[in-house]
Amino acid sequence: MNKEKTGSNSTLHKANKAKKDEFYTQLIDIEKELKYYKSQFKDKIVYCNCDDPFESNFFKYFATNFNELGLKRLIATSYKPSPIANTQLELFGESKTIKQSKGRPKATANKFIINEVSDLDGDGAFDIRDIAEQLKANKNNEWSPIKGDGDFRSEESIELLKQADIVVTNPPFSLFREYLAQLVEYNKNFLIIGNTNAVTYKEVFKLIKDNKFRTGYTNFNVGMFFEVPDDWEKYHHVDKNGKKIARVSTSCWFTNLEVEKHKQDIVLYKKYSTGDYPKYDNYKAIEVSKVAEIPMDYKKVMGVPITFIDKYNPNQFEIVARADANIANENNKYHIGGFSDKGGAPMVNGKFIYKRILIKNKKPIK
Repeated sequence: MNKEKTGSNSTLHKANKAKKDEFYTQLIDIEKELKYYKSQFKDKIVYCNCDDPFESNFFKYFATNFNELGLKRLIATSYKPSPIANTQLELFGESKTIKQSKGRPKATANKFIINEVSDLDGDGAFDIRDIAEQLKANKNNEWSPIKGDGDFRSEESIELLKQADIVVTNPPFSLFREYLAQLVEYNKNFLIIGNTNAVTYKEVFKLIKDNKFRTGYTNFNVGMFFEVPDDWEKYHHVDKNGKKIARVSTSCWFTNLEVEKHKQDIVLYKKYSTGDYPKYDNYKAIEVSKVAEIPMDYKKVMGVPITFIDKYNPNQFEIVARADANIANENNKYHIGGFSDKGGAPMVNGKFIYKRILIKNKKPIK
């Protein structure tokens, strides 16, 4: 197979189109983000519900940091059947092994429930064999196959979700809306990876306005690298272990946990002038092309890039609406009708610009 590099969003588009969602998050990205939330995990039940325990770095992170974080319990389930798990079942003893038919081994979805972690073999390290030993030796821990396919929407997965305090994972890109809706329905705290443009989804935007959804600490507007299956034709590079790595430039962290940066005011330095801030043709608002140039003294509605969400402090600004195509049915009182604007795409001097978020400054400075 010829190597084809890509640094664009084509990888993500391919995933959405083909529902090929096997993007495995790198441990370094998990460690960089989760170090900011350690106190919020104490005495909590964490559920990784789209993570094969044998392949997921989320499971590896929480298992190896179980005691340091002070977790009460760690639960992980695989979204799809795991052929890797079935090659390592002997680690768990005969009582845990699924009967295999002749020929190719049967792949099954699995769940792990970890209540206690220790270095049982005394080598000072913690790896999958330590987990295996604990599952065999400690009745408080559990490994078992799942009857269904491990889909997060299945009855079995939902019952496990009900037990959880915080859900942490990289859900399928193509099912992000449905996945988030489930977390909201069951009132769960979460720290998940998604598409940057999700902040403009109607369902997500409402959560942002209600201060129930925010960006995390790292990777926003930078992108992330993911391990992808061997049969992927488009990827960025091959790592030192021979794994294909793809870059998704629009991926970032989302959460409803406390994030300190969203409690800090954006430092504003410019004042409003008509020459610097044109009005939209089709919105009752002015265009601010850069978040850093939000006028400190403007009291009315402003349109800002979606990157504003990463710096948004609800005590400093009010989010009032979104300026985007196909929003006519949202009863947006700031939208001016009578334009051929694709149902709401923002326009300045007859030209379309990228989607915007409409805001008001709660603390304008004269």
